[in-house]
Amino acid sequence: MSADSTFAALPETRTGQVIALIRGRIERRALLPGARLPSVRAMAETTGFSKSTVVEAYDRLAAEGVIRARPGSGFFVAAPLAPLDLAEVEPAPRRDIDPVWMLRQSIEDLPGHIRAGAGTMPADWLAGDAMRKALRAAARGAALPAADPSLIGHAPMRALLGRRLAEQGVEASPEQILLTESGTHALDLVCRFLLQPGDCVLVDDPCFFNFLALLRAHRARVVTVPMTPAGPDLAAFAEVVARERPRLYITNSAVHNPTGATLSAAHAHRVLKLAEAHDMLIVEDDIFSDFEHTIAARYAAFDGLDRVIRIGSFSKTATNAVRCGHIALRRDWIEPLADLRIVTTYVGNPLGAELLGAMLTDGSYRHHMDMVRSRLARAMARVVRRLRTLGMEPWTVPECGMLLWVRLPGGQDAAELARAALDEGIILAPGAVFSPAGGWRDYLRLNVTQCDDERFYAFLARVAGA
Repeated sequence: MSADSTFAALPETRTGQVIALIRGRIERRALLPGARLPSVRAMAETTGFSKSTVVEAYDRLAAEGVIRARPGSGFFVAAPLAPLDLAEVEPAPRRDIDPVWMLRQSIEDLPGHIRAGAGTMPADWLAGDAMRKALRAAARGAALPAADPSLIGHAPMRALLGRRLAEQGVEASPEQILLTESGTHALDLVCRFLLQPGDCVLVDDPCFFNFLALLRAHRARVVTVPMTPAGPDLAAFAEVVARERPRLYITNSAVHNPTGATLSAAHAHRVLKLAEAHDMLIVEDDIFSDFEHTIAARYAAFDGLDRVIRIGSFSKTATNAVRCGHIALRRDWIEPLADLRIVTTYVGNPLGAELLGAMLTDGSYRHHMDMVRSRLARAMARVVRRLRTLGMEPWTVPECGMLLWVRLPGGQDAAELARAALDEGIILAPGAVFSPAGGWRDYLRLNVTQCDDERFYAFLARVAGA
């Protein structure tokens, strides 16, 4: 609607017409809060009315709180914006499915949704009973833990972690372990410590989507190596490391995310030799290690934390409500990394460390994980069997863990499938979000602990039939 046609429909009195004109401009967002109104002279010239008429209109609007007079400056819009007419609202464009979109789906509370693509187990799979027991024990104590006096984290927890790492073949004293807020926080600290904008970082293709989001935030240049069921493709790895000279290689080893693959000892030895030859560091994100039935090969075990940095946490296995991660690395890097932790998060979380430490020492965490591993094995077999009846074949059947990398039949686009699934309350993780180049477009990452809902299989049956 034009200004002239709006003006023609205004109330009959001249003062009323000026008032309606100003109100109309505010409602249409032509005048926003804080905007300066035309001067009395300019408004009089625009409307053809006298200055006294405009002054009276402005005074009435000011009395109603719609505008405000500032001596020597004029009149300004003071009223909050009126609600938009729903007819004016256009649907917001749907957000692109990318790593940050996937992170939002992982975090947001969406009641009733089937989280088949999530990276976490349902609440009833986590260590709720063990955590409540630890909380009761902490409440009976004389006082809650104060701010951690150790600059590298709760000493008893670091001692426990050192013994657990030794069971995996990783030699690390408590003085080589720095506690963090989470596994993600640990990786962020390592990137802050070792990377400059523009540095080259090597990741698997596919890889955990948060690696890509975090590296983008650090302005790193990402290059990739194809993943195989035994580890990175060795020929491609040798070629890309020699050509690109990456500063870091960031990967999962024992349980790879998203494929569920397990690193072989032969691959680990060859990758470490190439890393040494080209002066590359390896960041081994090992947050799924407690899902293992038997200890698999690890870069940190073969390397002795010389050029390997090992990251872990309990958010995937115990609870994601109490955050406690850690970094194990060479001794001479502990102090500068601790300084970096201080300036980014100040001190650690001694209460979280104490609660998790209690679960580790009283046997409740061990019993919990024994049950989880048994449940996972049954769930993995059940989901693989159901998917195969729909023509969906896993890339590999994992030896342990909850993640399954599955190819869609007929080359369907997993991102389009994820959009359609979201409309039906099903959250999927399309393959392209795990690939820096947007590959693996006909793959999905599924979480076998989140797939026990017939609505999920009914949806897949429809799209498989289509």
